[in-house]
Amino acid sequence: MKRRLLLGGAAATTLVLSGCASHQIDAYQGEKPELDLRRYFNGTLDAYGVFTDRSGKVVKRFTVVMQCTWTGDDGVLDEAFTYSDGSTQRRVWRIKKWPDGRYTGQADDVVGTALGQARGNALNWRYTLALPVDGKVYEVQFDDWMYLMTPTVMLNKASMSKFGVFLGEVTLSFTRRAGSPGL
Repeated sequence: MKRRLLLGGAAATTLVLSGCASHQIDAYQGEKPELDLRRYFNGTLDAYGVFTDRSGKVVKRFTVVMQCTWTGDDGVLDEAFTYSDGSTQRRVWRIKKWPDGRYTGQADDVVGTALGQARGNALNWRYTLALPVDGKVYEVQFDDWMYLMTPTVMLNKASMSKFGVFLGEVTLSFTRRAGSPGL
């Protein structure tokens, strides 16, 4: 009887988790404006965001100032975060654009390499982040979606999980500053 309950619970969990599977990047193939990270993340950008827990409650607000440069297909995105509690953080992404629309990225707090694909106006990043919380560091997975709305505005929604369990979301709005290259 116990075994039957365990197997039934495992099957139900599999069905629930498969129902939460992410949508596919190819669905955005024809969407405009077309997102090219080299063009969008070039110059100075400002971002405004929130982290919400699994219930949807805003846990932290933050702003980001980004300084972005590219040399050919290699980019550096230098992010300076300021959180609502007064704390600050810096993350420097080193991005590589591949000919087939894929991107790879690395940063000091990213475990391994971030993998991304762009189609149309969208980019999907997947990576593991070493996230410090209350004196401990947890490795959490990000399913990160960016959508270019206009040549100067991009929206970003990233789901965080650990062991397949949803932890919360990060929602951001990016704006390119006037005078940035390509504007």
